[in-house]
Amino acid sequence: MIVEITQYVSGLLLVAGAAFGLLASLGVLRLPDLYSRMHAASKAGIVGAGLIFVGIAVVSLDGAVILRSLIGILFLVLTTPVSAHLLARAAYLVGYQPCDLTVLNEMEDNTHTQP
Repeated sequence: MIVEITQYVSGLLLVAGAAFGLLASLGVLRLPDLYSRMHAASKAGIVGAGLIFVGIAVVSLDGAVILRSLIGILFLVLTTPVSAHLLARAAYLVGYQPCDLTVLNEMEDNTHTQP
């Protein structure tokens, strides 16, 4: 009984993770500039990968796999926002401007552009 429940739950988590991955890829394809594309990829991508990791942990019922999944989630949560921020800052510093739909550009007011 518990095995069937964990299989259904993990299946739902894997499908939800895949759906978030699909949304992230659609955001990368449809959004107007680098900054909003990077936002879609980093936010929806980390949620999708996190759900997939949780689904793997639920279906495995093994302590080592659960620990590895949790470490993977922690790694994604710690590294994805930092890398997205650094990539966006580097793109802005080399001259890639946001699209015309951008309402607020806090970097143009910043006189200190070099690290």
